[in-house]
Amino acid sequence: MSELGLFLRTRREAVKPAEAGLPSGPRRRTPGLRRSELAALAGVSVEYVTRLEQGRDRHPSPPVLSALADALRLTPSERVHLHRLTKAADPGFTCRGPRARPPATVRPTVRALLDRLDPAPAAILNRLGDLVARTPAFDALVRPLGLLDAAVPNLPRYVLADPRARAAFPDWDHVADEQVAALKQGPFRADAAVAALADELTVVAGDAFTARVGAIPGLPRASGVLRMAHPAGALRLAYETLELPADDDQKLLVYLPADAATEEALARLTAPAPRGLRLVAGGR
Repeated sequence: MSELGLFLRTRREAVKPAEAGLPSGPRRRTPGLRRSELAALAGVSVEYVTRLEQGRDRHPSPPVLSALADALRLTPSERVHLHRLTKAADPGFTCRGPRARPPATVRPTVRALLDRLDPAPAAILNRLGDLVARTPAFDALVRPLGLLDAAVPNLPRYVLADPRARAAFPDWDHVADEQVAALKQGPFRADAAVAALADELTVVAGDAFTARVGAIPGLPRASGVLRMAHPAGALRLAYETLELPADDDQKLLVYLPADAATEEALARLTAPAPRGLRLVAGGR
């Protein structure tokens, strides 16, 4: 199955018949819409929907894409993703120009914005999930978990391949799903840099990565609540992921406390060390 076929199938199964004005009888075995129902709503044949989902046709026309998007009730971001998938299915498609090398630095104004977010834990990530800049509060939050131990800290590599991540995130399966979805957002393996990371994760993470690649469409949630089993206590962090302009090819990740206990724990984590303790630590 192609990435386009996987996306169409998962979205079809996510649409409730009632949302499309269809009856949902007791004999319905398919979660969401049947292929025949999607075909009727989009004005195409069942055979054509089958070919798309099975990866035997990867180049639907713009009018067909629009009709499928309407029938599947896609959000604006999902429509953009659908369009990208059809482009990536072109055998001649490759990522060239500035996207060939993920940025490892941030613009000065973005850096200044990040600095002003402190004491909130916040970081700038490139499309590989490398942490290219972060606030001191982000360091204080994730350093005890081992995320910063690597020479180039990378969020998907840590979540999928570092055993400590399974202890750090009580909802590890969901967190892993989101990291794979983030890597698959866009052309995925048609992007040479992402393909290289995917090859690495295939080796170091094994089925934890490869099984998700075959089952998860590339649309991570931009916001939500993340639970952490942290040395400072059980944390609940509301997160927001904000895409920077396309030329930056980066995103801003910000964590905020989702409850009073987490707010207190973050305040302790990010509080400056007393001067006397710094002297002792320095051996004076």
